[in-house]
Amino acid sequence: MSFSQAYCQNPVCTPSRCSFMSGWYPHVRGHRTMFHMMNPDEPVLLKTLKDEGYHVWWGGKNDLVPAENGYGEYCDVKYKPDRSPPPGTHQNQSWRGSSDSDNYFSFYAGKLGSSKQDSEFYDSDWANVLGAIEQIKHVPEDKPLCIYLPLEYPHPPYGVEDPWYSMIDRSMLPERILAPEGWHGKPSMLKGIHEKQNLQGWSEERWAELRAVYYGMCARVDHQFGMVMDALRETGIYDETAVFFFSDHGDFTGDYGLVEKTQNTFEDCLTRVPFVVKPPKGASIEPGINDAMIELIDFPATVEALLGLKPQHTHFGRSLLPLIAGETGLHRDAVFCEGGRIHGEDHCKEMDGPTDSDFLYYPRLSYQWGEGPEHTKAVMCRTKDYKYVRRLYEMDELYDLNQDPHELVNRIDDPTLAEVLLTLKDRLLTFYQETGDVVPHKAHKRN
Repeated sequence: MSFSQAYCQNPVCTPSRCSFMSGWYPHVRGHRTMFHMMNPDEPVLLKTLKDEGYHVWWGGKNDLVPAENGYGEYCDVKYKPDRSPPPGTHQNQSWRGSSDSDNYFSFYAGKLGSSKQDSEFYDSDWANVLGAIEQIKHVPEDKPLCIYLPLEYPHPPYGVEDPWYSMIDRSMLPERILAPEGWHGKPSMLKGIHEKQNLQGWSEERWAELRAVYYGMCARVDHQFGMVMDALRETGIYDETAVFFFSDHGDFTGDYGLVEKTQNTFEDCLTRVPFVVKPPKGASIEPGINDAMIELIDFPATVEALLGLKPQHTHFGRSLLPLIAGETGLHRDAVFCEGGRIHGEDHCKEMDGPTDSDFLYYPRLSYQWGEGPEHTKAVMCRTKDYKYVRRLYEMDELYDLNQDPHELVNRIDDPTLAEVLLTLKDRLLTFYQETGDVVPHKAHKRN
């Protein structure tokens, strides 16, 4: 069996035989999954597949393993293109304008490539997609293939070249979510970021342009995904390949008057991400869109189930195969996210990069660097109908998602939802009890 993975955001499903589910991004998973899966003594999925005899090809960024350990344990090829991409919008920030402008922290770069002399636009994502296609065309004869393709798009800055820049109809964009008056009931970090990003004077036309560029970036990712799928078909391995296509997190992109993301708030636009699965031929499947709640930790569990692998470390994923096969409509009764930090956790402030007020991410990171309540540790418990957020130093949040899908009215003190709140708190306690500790599978000798 061959195995391929694409890692992107807001995809459009192009295979004719697939399942689409809404995924939920477990922000940190506290000191459990995130810590243990990055420990060099415990395997991540790529290492497991490599150890099982797969030829693992990795093209793209590393937000997965400790770079100081190198990549040899995790992949056979850490791809570097022969043709180096030029600096991207993170490096070349000429689009920002002056520091006192209302575009300085907007992440809006707009149309790309218009001033280039090259006949085609080329950046790191294009380099890695083309590299993946080349690898697919030269499948190893003696090993199954795993492709790990973590693309950067449509991560901000928001910028894209034609034809994707021009293909989005600005008049057809969905409604933009506005912030509640005075940010009442919302975490203070959102209000603080809003003030520092300085976008309060933006017209709806400007917001529509920014959002259309983001959709154009998504459309480009969809096109690139189609190119990879076409390569699998042309090589004759599409049927036997399992494809997983998803995102690590969402993006405000204008919702609540904000851009980029946060690290400890859990609005649906940040935590609800698309998840596309194309199982290999022979797998039981009921094609279509499924709205069952899942978590991204279910991805490795599903791969392990497909390959008949028993994990050698503790994680809390659940195989999606019964859901894909239509054997059940319920996968999880609730999903969870964690983020933020406690006071005094200086190592969690993300101060390993620039810390000056001109830094592109300054509006958010400035609150993570301080010791105020704005970066409070928080955890979310979400069911189909309600969302509860417990905050260590600030007001908790409770939303009725049927009546208030945009999470604008915090009903944490509403006596009519007291029973709901009690149920969600109990479910959160169960979550922590189930996942609060792990024991190594291999015991240490005590001599």
